[in-house]
Amino acid sequence: MLVANTLLVEAIKLNVKEIILAAIMAAIVFVATFVPKIPIPLGYAHLGDAAIFLIVFVCGRKIGILSGVIGSALADLLGGFPIWILPTIFIKAGMAEIFYKLRDRNIFIGLIAASLFMTLGYTFAGAFLYDSLAAGFSSTPGLLLESAVNIFVAVVIISAVKNKNFFNK
Repeated sequence: MLVANTLLVEAIKLNVKEIILAAIMAAIVFVATFVPKIPIPLGYAHLGDAAIFLIVFVCGRKIGILSGVIGSALADLLGGFPIWILPTIFIKAGMAEIFYKLRDRNIFIGLIAASLFMTLGYTFAGAFLYDSLAAGFSSTPGLLLESAVNIFVAVVIISAVKNKNFFNK
């Protein structure tokens, strides 16, 4: 509940430029999550996390968390997985926050820690939603593979962006 309240407070503090930027970035997260669907147990793998990592890196915490949560939750809704919207909100917000806090120390460690948080979050959410620890753990290998792909894509894109001297908050 604290994360949801924090997001609401952050959203209220946005100016018009930030609202537009968050909306555009949420659309990017949605497309990266919704379009390349690779089925795994209890859901699908995608490139949305790489988009969230890039947005956090370039646009900062506030836009990164809001766009990650909105874009991912919308993909769950329109993709036929509405049961996952609430876990997605907490998991993507936590993932973006972890990467934001660790990115200045070591981008790679931040990506790994955030991805492990996502994997554990969805594993235990699956166990809860389907009332079976085995069901939750059945998605873990796919989530780890998805994490590896998203980390690789994020490293490549962030390296390119970093070398172009984009400003990041």
